[in-house]
Amino acid sequence: MDKNEQIIEVNIDEEMKRSFLDYSMSVIVSRALPDARDGLKPVHRRILYTLFENNLTSDKPYRKCADTVGSVLGRYHPHGDASVYDALVRMAQSFSMRYALIDGHGNFGSVDGDPPAAYRYTEARMSKISSEILKNIDKETVDFASNYDDRLEEPTVLPSRFPNLLANGSSGIAVGMATNIPPHNLGEIIDATCHLIDNPDADIDEIMKFIKGPDFPTGGIIIGNEEIKKAYKTGRGKITVKAKVEIEEGENSKNRIIVTELPYQVNKARLVESIANLIKDKKIESITRIEDHSDREGMRIEINVKSSSSMKLVLNQLYSYSQLQVTFGVIMLAIVNGEPKILNIKESLQIYINFQVEIITRRTNFDLKKSLARVHILNGLKIAIDNIDKVISILRSSSTVAEGKAGLTEEFDLSKEQTEAIVQMALGKLTNLEINKLEDEIKLLNEKISYFNSILSDRNKLLSILKDEVLEIKKHFSDKRRTEIVYQEDKTNIEDLIPHCEKVVIFTNMGYIKTQNIDLYHAQKRGGRGVSGLTRREDDSANEIITADSHDFILFFSNLGKVYKLKCYEIPEGSKVSKGLNIINLLSLVKDEKITSFLKVSKFESNSYLVMVTKFGYIKKTSLDLFEAVRKNGIAAINLESGDELVWTKITNGSRKLLITTRKGKSIRFNESELRPLGRSTRGVRAIRLAKGDYIINMITAENSDMILTVSETGYGRISKGSDFRLQGRGGSGIINYHSKNYGNVAATVNVKLNDDLIIIASNGIIIRIKANSVKQCSRPSKGVKIMKLNKKDKIVSVINTENI
Repeated sequence: MDKNEQIIEVNIDEEMKRSFLDYSMSVIVSRALPDARDGLKPVHRRILYTLFENNLTSDKPYRKCADTVGSVLGRYHPHGDASVYDALVRMAQSFSMRYALIDGHGNFGSVDGDPPAAYRYTEARMSKISSEILKNIDKETVDFASNYDDRLEEPTVLPSRFPNLLANGSSGIAVGMATNIPPHNLGEIIDATCHLIDNPDADIDEIMKFIKGPDFPTGGIIIGNEEIKKAYKTGRGKITVKAKVEIEEGENSKNRIIVTELPYQVNKARLVESIANLIKDKKIESITRIEDHSDREGMRIEINVKSSSSMKLVLNQLYSYSQLQVTFGVIMLAIVNGEPKILNIKESLQIYINFQVEIITRRTNFDLKKSLARVHILNGLKIAIDNIDKVISILRSSSTVAEGKAGLTEEFDLSKEQTEAIVQMALGKLTNLEINKLEDEIKLLNEKISYFNSILSDRNKLLSILKDEVLEIKKHFSDKRRTEIVYQEDKTNIEDLIPHCEKVVIFTNMGYIKTQNIDLYHAQKRGGRGVSGLTRREDDSANEIITADSHDFILFFSNLGKVYKLKCYEIPEGSKVSKGLNIINLLSLVKDEKITSFLKVSKFESNSYLVMVTKFGYIKKTSLDLFEAVRKNGIAAINLESGDELVWTKITNGSRKLLITTRKGKSIRFNESELRPLGRSTRGVRAIRLAKGDYIINMITAENSDMILTVSETGYGRISKGSDFRLQGRGGSGIINYHSKNYGNVAATVNVKLNDDLIIIASNGIIIRIKANSVKQCSRPSKGVKIMKLNKKDKIVSVINTENI
């Protein structure tokens, strides 16, 4: 080891903590967050200052962006050309910035998400309003600091004569924090600024009389006022923004929804694609076509709607399922005195006012010093003119300029600057006209000095100047509000527009689901062939059907013991021959997860219970109200052993008699009171001991007087009384329900009344609807009668009583 080298031992934990904090603060302060004073991040500030240095103001010719990007990189921002050009492009986009700070020439991207052209093709210069951000920077109004290599100096903040932080907003992600400040209308901000100058004690409610809310460059409609008020008071909030639409009557009475304005930061091309996918996936079935007719004249997305559909319903569905309505999360975080701080609207304006007071003070001091220096020189010249003969004599008698300067200084008690000015004075200044001009200039400068001193000694006068200046900016740059604010939100719910009707919900083994109106299936005679209920893949088959009201909740239970929730109307409707939509498009299922059962729920009542049975014969009872708050990704319904699956569920009142049947024809009936209520994340207890190869196919409630329909996979069925299934203790091997070896495995057991309508579905998709009284009443374990003709390879997969809705 070299003698001059020194090893310093450090604690790795402390070093990692210190290094990470240094890094995070560097990202927060030097990259990701805007300064509360000028509303700019360092990269934006450096771009504007470079344009200013290169004299690329709004009245000068455009220059290639490559030149500007290279200058920014070389002078102030050595972080890669992509980061600089991306920031430059955004400042030139009219759909990103409420008041564009750069005047771009060429392709700077589009609201469709199209990328800008390369910087060797595009050109840029400062916009007119950005000149106001840099105005008076040459008058020592802001501090400068060394650049990254100490070669140059750059401003730590720009003078910004208008509140740019609120006018253009800002967004950025730092380490452990983020900012998302919405843009606002410049006229409203300046009016609020003036009011706060006159009324420093004004509260946020007063300020909101001037600033109505965010004003996005893309327009749109903000819904409600409470979230705006919350965001302005706390610095955080969620503002709902929706697109502006018009309803047009088209040809042949076909209506169209015309979208003319989008919510801020919504990509138009992706929006159109997402709505097309909603149509394709049948989540919105009333839309026939969507077309984008936007051009340079404005935005126009045409959504064609079926003439028989409710336009209000379709519009509500679009707002719910697409980015025609979004939530803008407000986080008003900015750098204040070198530290990140959440600001409310008043604090943001007050910081700007205080900053401008400092700017005007420093500018006035600069002008005062300059005027005093000029008066000082002029007074020296006046002394020289008044004593011109003596001055000439001293200079003529001096052997050198330095000797002459020294003589003048000693004779007239002049300063170095005055002496230099006298020596440099031209003889033309000795005319009476020039002497009068000199005296007039001294008089004018003394008036200015008096004015500057009055500003510095009177804060009210300084604030009055600030008001006049910002009002002048308002006069030249303010415009009309683009974003409309609807203070009373339309409380119409999608559900209010959907009629109540009875639906059949059909689910297949391959996971396809659809709904149909129950009237499609008219009652037929026992033993018929039925009608087609769905078109299926060759290896698919119908698995289960239920009936439900269109407004009922449908709970879906998976083999992994999880439960998911949808409204019945959220399941797409299909024709009798369509296969439906795969359930994975509606539920967030994980790999190897599949839906094994589902049921309807009208209300989640605490005095009702959900009874679950697993494939291996375990049973559990849980209060129904525990399943009301089901998340989008589902929640646990039961804890399963390895290899077991949740296969059947039933809603009960807690005091029923339960009948559990198996595929091989066994059954067990016991009192529900034997089950104590358990929480969601538990396994349950044994319901029946199963023979090898057997598994649970159904669970129903069965009182002594109830009529129980048993249907075999081969198409036979019988009705028996509940009393035929004697009560046993839970956990036994059960009794014979059906001779499956002789008549086929059991497909379903269903509670019926003799005048009920039954819907029976076969694996080939054929559905038959029959009266229960057409099925013979027999004691257990009789074969029964033929209720549906089947082809050799087909079998009965589901039976439902339409009265159970």
